[in-house]
Amino acid sequence: MLAKRIIPCLDIKDGMTVKGTNFVNLREAGDPVSLGKRYSSEGADELVYLDITASHEGRKTFTNLVRRISEEINIPFTVGGGIHELSDVDRLLNAGADKVSINSSALRNPGLIDEIASHFGSQVCVVAIDAKLQSDGIWQCYLNGGRLASDRTLFDWAHEACERGAGEILFTSMDHDGVKEGFANDALCELSTHLSIPVIASGGAGKKEHFRDAFIKGKSDAALAASVFHFGEIPIPELKSYLKREGVAVRI
Repeated sequence: MLAKRIIPCLDIKDGMTVKGTNFVNLREAGDPVSLGKRYSSEGADELVYLDITASHEGRKTFTNLVRRISEEINIPFTVGGGIHELSDVDRLLNAGADKVSINSSALRNPGLIDEIASHFGSQVCVVAIDAKLQSDGIWQCYLNGGRLASDRTLFDWAHEACERGAGEILFTSMDHDGVKEGFANDALCELSTHLSIPVIASGGAGKKEHFRDAFIKGKSDAALAASVFHFGEIPIPELKSYLKREGVAVRI
């Protein structure tokens, strides 16, 4: 059985780690390099860094940050934000990133997934999907950090991304983000059951049981969280020991 992965996520704004609730009300959480080093030493399997403002100047700043991270951290990390073309991917991989995450740019230009997969390999391409459950029971996908509704739905879009060569799907439930009441396990289970690539759960971690449920009920391959790690609510070694006792395969 493949080990399930624990992935701290660091949202970056103006060079600092920030965290909000339902994609708003941001507060600072610390230096991204120092936090990354701490998570690496505590046993995190991977890290995700997202440049959540990603202006042109921000991209330059972010590239320098990625370089610093790669010099200090010895676990794989994914970067996202402001990636619109192959040259952006090339720049971030050359700075030391292991994978890139694309979201709005993939919805606007699905062919970007094919291009990244064919030039750099599917393993480099993580397609992030921010979705919100509508009153009719349909999960609608959103762009621009959850600010703009698209005409795509979660399961159809995830299937297309998979067909185009995505290596992983990172699904964030906008309804669950920062609320700390558990992941969207039903949707995760449907994704994990019907896709041939790994699914990363995001949005909703508040206690250790939520991670267990994302793996057992949601059948996800990895679980991503932010504030519970940033603010010391759930230490990673404690979380992994708990998951192992609950029968979830993790790397200790």
